[in-house]
Amino acid sequence: MNFRIEQYRIFNVVAKSESFSKAAKALFMTQSAVSQAIKQLETSIDMTLFKRTSKGVELTEAGNILYKYTSSAMELLETGLFRVEALKTLDDGELKIGASDTISTHFLLPRLEMFHKLYPNIKIKVINRVTTETIELLKNGQIDIAFGNLPIEDENLEVIECMTVHDTFVAGNDYKEYKEKVFTHEDISKLPLILLENKSNSRKYVDKIFLESGQVLTPSIELGAHELLLQLAKINLGISCVVREFSEEYLKNDFVFELKQKNPIPERAIGYCYSKSLHLTPTMKEFMTFLNSGSLC
Repeated sequence: MNFRIEQYRIFNVVAKSESFSKAAKALFMTQSAVSQAIKQLETSIDMTLFKRTSKGVELTEAGNILYKYTSSAMELLETGLFRVEALKTLDDGELKIGASDTISTHFLLPRLEMFHKLYPNIKIKVINRVTTETIELLKNGQIDIAFGNLPIEDENLEVIECMTVHDTFVAGNDYKEYKEKVFTHEDISKLPLILLENKSNSRKYVDKIFLESGQVLTPSIELGAHELLLQLAKINLGISCVVREFSEEYLKNDFVFELKQKNPIPERAIGYCYSKSLHLTPTMKEFMTFLNSGSLC
């Protein structure tokens, strides 16, 4: 069957108006052009679709069946085209984001709040995973953009750095005798440590730094959330390794204090990445422009 969507569109208008002349006016076509299009459609399907009456035209049985389906199809097509146009103006769209709990809470959340205020009709979905798992979701096409702890080394991904952070060790007030002491890596390795799970990139980074000085960190407690590290340090269950920039409230209110280090852990970065082969939607482009503007990223 030779399927020409324009013929079906003309058929739909004729069926709705019950008149070739009215359809021609609605379509900004000549009546003969409308008649010719219907004739070609009838020939292609080998069925008569209209019968002439004193008032205009009526659908045949075949015409009624076809109209039932083409009217729904045309409505769907018009809706689809409308949605595509809405994407261009950011009146519609979807953004699927992957990020760890820590980055979601302390970095992403305030930025998503601002972006949502600017574009309230864009649907945002956030999946929480550690960085390595988030990258897998990205490569499998399950998310559009992945936030994580850098470095992320993959030649198929475009990686953008957003901010630098500093890993530090904090303790609660029961450890106040440590406030003036300067700790070496060896000293810290002997403390009752509370660390993130070893599958997280930030934990791997800290482990790597300590291994370079010949020390292995063996935690008493391993956790999956940065907030829990702070809470357990606050109630004196051990010494937690946290991100200073994400711990300001606890430090400012003296819930915990930082241990002084002879060799502080070098700063690292967090950022986002996306597939180089991905066709960037207007929503993605606008979100990345938003992130890169000013001091957001």
